[in-house]
Amino acid sequence: MTIEQPTPIRGARTRTARTPTKPHGQWLVDGREPLNANEEFKLADDGLNVRERIETIYAKGGFASIDPTDLHGRFRWWGLYTQRKPGIDGGRTAQLEPHELEDEYFMLRVRIDGGQLTTQQLRVIGEISTEFGRDTADLTDRQNIQLHWVQVEDMPEIWRRLEAVGLSTTEACGDVPRVVLGSPVAGIAADELIDPTPQIREITDRFIGDDTLANLPRKFKSAMTGHPSQDVVHEINDVAFVAVEHPEHGIGYDLWVGGALSTVPRLGERLGAFVAPERVSEVWHGVIQIFRDYGYRRLRNKARLKFLLADWGPERFREVLETEYLGSPLPDGPPAPKPLGQGDHVGVHRQKDGRFYVGAAAVVGRVSGTILTGLADLAEAHGSERVRTTPYQKLLVLDVAEDRVNSLVEGLDRIGLAARPSLFRRGTIACTGIEYCKLAIVETKVNAADAVRQLEERLGELEPEIGRPVTIHVNGCPNSCARIQVADIGLKGQLITNAAGEQVPGYQVHLGGGLASQDREEAGLGRTVRGLKVEADGIADYAERVIRRYLADREDAETFAVWAHRAEEEALQ
Repeated sequence: MTIEQPTPIRGARTRTARTPTKPHGQWLVDGREPLNANEEFKLADDGLNVRERIETIYAKGGFASIDPTDLHGRFRWWGLYTQRKPGIDGGRTAQLEPHELEDEYFMLRVRIDGGQLTTQQLRVIGEISTEFGRDTADLTDRQNIQLHWVQVEDMPEIWRRLEAVGLSTTEACGDVPRVVLGSPVAGIAADELIDPTPQIREITDRFIGDDTLANLPRKFKSAMTGHPSQDVVHEINDVAFVAVEHPEHGIGYDLWVGGALSTVPRLGERLGAFVAPERVSEVWHGVIQIFRDYGYRRLRNKARLKFLLADWGPERFREVLETEYLGSPLPDGPPAPKPLGQGDHVGVHRQKDGRFYVGAAAVVGRVSGTILTGLADLAEAHGSERVRTTPYQKLLVLDVAEDRVNSLVEGLDRIGLAARPSLFRRGTIACTGIEYCKLAIVETKVNAADAVRQLEERLGELEPEIGRPVTIHVNGCPNSCARIQVADIGLKGQLITNAAGEQVPGYQVHLGGGLASQDREEAGLGRTVRGLKVEADGIADYAERVIRRYLADREDAETFAVWAHRAEEEALQ
């Protein structure tokens, strides 16, 4: 049954006679009564409170002593997820309950806001990996570092070591404000418009760990850049600030909201508002409070900010932000100019102080504690005490004197980090995959790394003709942690039927996606071709075939993405 109902609070979603009366779980519209199990456990106890129980109860009692609600819920507020039990194939991912899929070990996510690390901090992460995580480490496309095989018994000591050097895992996961992405070259790039580091620090110092923001409808992702390459994938964050020069107010930020991928991808939208640097923290706080107060909580798959923005539109969103949360309007502002260059910062680049930074690629983001401590040692041996992570699973070493650059590049190669990588190594990223993730259906890291090696062998001589990286993003499930819809070739893990009629691990293919920071004219989602799937061990075969066809068919300097959107389906098979 549906009825005509007025909107109870200005800014809320208008309900009509054709809209079901079932509440969305918006706190300022429907009240705070929890409408699902996730909302119940969050209301019962703040997720931040679990830290004390981990240290005083679970670390002493071991895995078996952990309360199930803490284990499958609140542990995330401190960067901890149980990892997948080895030997469970992808066909059983959707059939088993979380406790049947999980091992008695954890993935631990170390929060690195702005991607900024000292070599001392990097060394500590590497040592923790080696001592407590079986020497595992992954660079994420959120500028974090993830460790695996962590036991709850070791968490008090791990936190002690991290916090001793100014690192944390606070709100690295969960329905909270996640890591704030920042330009990896903030404060050093010769061509940056503004250094966003002070704004990122103000946000993290004031609001990370704030219990008034520790119960959001779902995760909240932020990004901020002052670099003309727009290097923080701002179009797919819940809130983003992109540097722009206002004709009257000088340099500040263009405000974006409502971007996210997953199974229902949606690019963010400009609000048309200019944010002065001194108002960034206030505006960020206003946007996240809108999400907390008006975000949809009843259904988890509708609980991201993008769904609220889709219903409200940017005009209403801006009105609510200004009138209910800021108390004063924001000036209208121009859009940021089109991005200049690629945003992964791989290679050797001069800093504004005359020294150099060197960006290097691991293979599909997979590193180790040994590599991280080796990188810390190598950087320090070349006069650097600063390292940055990027939203492209890359690492940067800063502050290198010109006469030390070649030696650093050679040293990076020796530890498995390439400052002059092939286009395929540079352009390929992968999520954690079935090796550790309980949601995954297909292996990712190994398959993607094998594909990189094969493509280097088969197409290496064509790199000058290709000209720029063809991005290949490999994901183990539909959730798009590896951003499959915004890659030249995006591969979504699923079970497929092979030529023999057997169900095997494979990928659905997305083609021609990309973001402004990937040297594109504008951001766009990839297209899918009906029935186009590849087997898990066939990434290189497919990529080689479609890249060769692109080279044969492209017009002038046409990019892969542009070609893929205009090509006939036959050409994309």
